[in-house]
Amino acid sequence: QVQLVESGGGLVQAGGSLRLSCAASGRTFSNYAMGWFRQAPGKEREFVAAINWRGGYIDYADSVKGRFIISGDNAKNTVYLQMNSLKPEDTANYYCAAARRIYRDYEAENEYDYWGQGTQVTVSS
Repeated sequence: QVQLVESGGGLVQAGGSLRLSCAASGRTFSNYAMGWFRQAPGKEREFVAAINWRGGYIDYADSVKGRFIISGDNAKNTVYLQMNSLKPEDTANYYCAAARRIYRDYEAENEYDYWGQGTQVTVSS
């Protein structure tokens, strides 16, 4: 079993930066694929970024490529999402997710086995 707790959300002006953290407990998450997803009001949850350290694989949604960076610290069992050049359209609840194994698609929600409770990010114009 894996527990995930996100933190670091908040209110920021457009153009600003935030760093989200996802602390994992229960098992060492270096064996897992880790993903960030987000859900804006009235919209479906969407993929943001993913990392799989076994293969050194990193993936980003086109909407955040070049602005967001996913990384992790094995010693702290924590994965991060550095968000730069934030835009009002980045406003959403951000969720961390963990997958024991990705079968087909890092960007698919149903590949992930564990989810955090989410942290709100609000970007003002």
